[in-house]
Amino acid sequence: MKRHWKKIVAAAVLLVALGVGGFLVWFYVIKDDPPPALTTSDLDAALNDTAVDTTIVAGTTPTSSTIGSASSVPVASSSSVAGAVTDTPSGTWALTADSTLGYRIQEVLSGLDTEAAGRTNDATGTLTIDGTSATAAEFAVNMASITSDSSRRDEQFRTRIMTVDQFPTSTFVLTSPIDFGEVPTEGTTITATATGDLTLRGVTNPVTFEVQAKLENGRLGVLGNIPILFSDYEIPDPSNQIATVKDNGLLEFVLVFEPA
Repeated sequence: MKRHWKKIVAAAVLLVALGVGGFLVWFYVIKDDPPPALTTSDLDAALNDTAVDTTIVAGTTPTSSTIGSASSVPVASSSSVAGAVTDTPSGTWALTADSTLGYRIQEVLSGLDTEAAGRTNDATGTLTIDGTSATAAEFAVNMASITSDSSRRDEQFRTRIMTVDQFPTSTFVLTSPIDFGEVPTEGTTITATATGDLTLRGVTNPVTFEVQAKLENGRLGVLGNIPILFSDYEIPDPSNQIATVKDNGLLEFVLVFEPA
């Protein structure tokens, strides 16, 4: 009988070891790494019409149907005026499909620190510039189009966490002019502060954050991120049996505009 139990215990230990080993192999060898945080390099790449890193995003290029469902705000063609030098940035600019938006959060998987990121380019919006200021801006993101490196995470994101069937879009509306301090000129990067109303999962809060804006090749780019606390937007705790998630994250974006 003792030998029998010893065999059972040995088998259980072996299964646990194999399970831990398999997880470590998946984590360090098989698991896809999330894309790095968006930086000025991504902004420059987008403005120069170079492919931005969206390798984990599948099927998120906006179509006429998805744009219509997300917002009535217009989107310019990604090649309509690219490369045309703009004498003055004053006027209305439309968001293009070369934009990248998404989230970034810290996770702990079985005691191992990792990072999760989801991205999309299915968004609509306009930005109005008058001289040295951005006087109006409005954006909407199709939440169901955001994807990460994990289909399981994406399913949780769309259902339990963000409930996209009930809250299909997230929006941002500028509430105070953005003062650039100077008229944006070709090739110059300007740092400024933006203030507006951010709506996630049907809850709206005022936010203030820093952006970098650059006019290049006849296109206008804006880089930035917005820290969020999940409880401020009544977002359920994303943690589950597999992953422990912190109570906050970042919304990050590279927005690319062309004259509307």
